[in-house]
Amino acid sequence: MAKLFEEYTIKNTTFKNRIVMAPMCMYQSDKEDGQVTDWHRVHYPARAVGQIGLIILEATAVQPQGRISAQDLGIWEDGHIEGLAELVRLMKLHGSKTGIQLAHAGRKATVDGPIQAPSAIAFSDQYKMPEEMSLTEIKETVEAFKMAAERSKQAGFDVIELHAAHGYLINQFLSPLSNKRSDEYGGSSENRYRILREIIDAVNEVWDGPLFVRISAHDYTEGGMTPGLYVEMAKWMKAQGVDLVDVSSGAVVPAKINAFPGYQVPFAETIKHETPIEVGAVGLITNALHAEEILQNGRADLVFLARELLRDPYWAYTAAKELKSDIDVPVPYKRGWV
Repeated sequence: MAKLFEEYTIKNTTFKNRIVMAPMCMYQSDKEDGQVTDWHRVHYPARAVGQIGLIILEATAVQPQGRISAQDLGIWEDGHIEGLAELVRLMKLHGSKTGIQLAHAGRKATVDGPIQAPSAIAFSDQYKMPEEMSLTEIKETVEAFKMAAERSKQAGFDVIELHAAHGYLINQFLSPLSNKRSDEYGGSSENRYRILREIIDAVNEVWDGPLFVRISAHDYTEGGMTPGLYVEMAKWMKAQGVDLVDVSSGAVVPAKINAFPGYQVPFAETIKHETPIEVGAVGLITNALHAEEILQNGRADLVFLARELLRDPYWAYTAAKELKSDIDVPVPYKRGWV
């Protein structure tokens, strides 16, 4: 059996293989209310039929002003639970474990009205100027993540991932390029990490399942964060009970990135080898042999696929053929898959 198709257990949750669908924004909440639509009811269960071990929903906003776009999924009120629970039910019918990425866009929000950030610095000329968050607003946001975690539990998700990457709010606090505060939330690495520490602690008050954090391990800009600097923060996360770091990179400031297959895997490898935390690798991983190499060589514990699963929802079947592995086959598909 290829390592890609081995079971993998975190806490009390066992994934049937090590293939994870990475969160990708769909921008399909058509009434700007954050509700699940028919798009989501088709899109996510199709990947479950395709035998993905863990499917993590797109960035789901914990506050209305924290949406990346007005079409984002939301989890800022109890009225969102029913639709999310339906998605969970549809995915679990086919044996996939389910995750949700809790997010706040910070200065990269494009919704109407004021937007928030650790410091009043716009992402670029094409983005609005954010307002620097007050201490009260920071506490309200931490509480919003906690309440979102409680709703995630009620909806039946197996995994929560906190979005601390790609230039969104938590990432903005972590990076010295976007955090110029002079209070207890800015300056030293401990201070810049403070909001994530508080969010993790708050989520842990209501959540006892697997907890992931997605990071941008490299800012690709002088004076920014690097994988070596994230080693320290990853150790703090582990001490707080985070189970896995999902290692991506970039997007906290505009920067040129030389992207190629597996370009982010060395960042995951650094964190895996220099900390006690488990890691997921992501970034233009498209073929089974590459995914298997990452796992066999101990470079990561799980492989996260994104755009490749937009092209091929049945990628697990394709990979199993290539690696000569047997996997579960949906009964209606047996005549075509076997």
